[in-house]
Amino acid sequence: MSNEGIVFNIQRFTLHDGPGIRTEFFLKGCPLRCDWCGNPESLKNYIQPGVFTNKCISEEKCGGCKEVCPDKNMLNFKDGKLLSIDNTKCTNCLKCVKECPADAIKQWGKLMSVDECMKEALKDKGFYDRSNGGITVSGGDPILQSNFVTELFKRCKDEEIHTCFESTFYSEWKDVEKILPYTDLIISDLKHMNSVIHKKYTGVDNYKILKNLKKITEQRKELILRIPIIPNINDDMENIRATADYIITELNNRVRTLQLLSFMHLGEEKYHSLGIPYKMKNVKIDREAFQKNIAKIAIYFNSRGINCLVGTKEKVS
Repeated sequence: MSNEGIVFNIQRFTLHDGPGIRTEFFLKGCPLRCDWCGNPESLKNYIQPGVFTNKCISEEKCGGCKEVCPDKNMLNFKDGKLLSIDNTKCTNCLKCVKECPADAIKQWGKLMSVDECMKEALKDKGFYDRSNGGITVSGGDPILQSNFVTELFKRCKDEEIHTCFESTFYSEWKDVEKILPYTDLIISDLKHMNSVIHKKYTGVDNYKILKNLKKITEQRKELILRIPIIPNINDDMENIRATADYIITELNNRVRTLQLLSFMHLGEEKYHSLGIPYKMKNVKIDREAFQKNIAKIAIYFNSRGINCLVGTKEKVS
């Protein structure tokens, strides 16, 4: 079992990824490449540098990154400021991160032990107890670090802390089932029911995902499903009907809540920091019409007997 994981963010006092007040750990690594992903820093399963050009002092006045970089050709400057790092050449030695005095180069991810994570989590144990909250592990996809999550959740159970993890479930079942005995709540997405379309926009088909979700419900684990509603990709009624059919027929409607999440332009600056193109940049939305359509979709799901809401409403009790 692994006692260490790669964590890229910790959020305290969160209210939207599980019940009550929670501490949320975001882990590096994801098997999907969704066009609309808001956390591009989560995609790679290793620690890496990201560049924030607006913070760069300048190549002329500082240049510390050039002095320590093993291959200066991987540093791309424009108008005297660091624009990007060529991730095809970067070895992720992180010398530039340590050298930069302006935090223009950010380290995405750090290695943390279970003990270190529990030290952070236990700071807010009183809030969990009073609000029926707990710990949520997200990403990325935490199942890529399943051994670490298992050990973390074991410790949470020792402290009587509610546990929740979010996953794409594009994974082997053996990696899922080791976490389940220590898990109270699971959150997952249904991005598209058509496998070809799913692969076009996420990089993978949905066969393994749908199969694993069915196994989750067969084990009667509490499950929240989410649909990120993406305009002109998965908001058509053909896909919505197919989703409802799957939930009712294949999952026996054993879903605590189906949550509809409105597409937002998120993470664009982080894409730039990593030198990754942001595919949703030119997507324009009539927000009022879009929200009305999402409301209609929610009405449809509820008419089929599926407990559906717009947004996340897990509140403090």
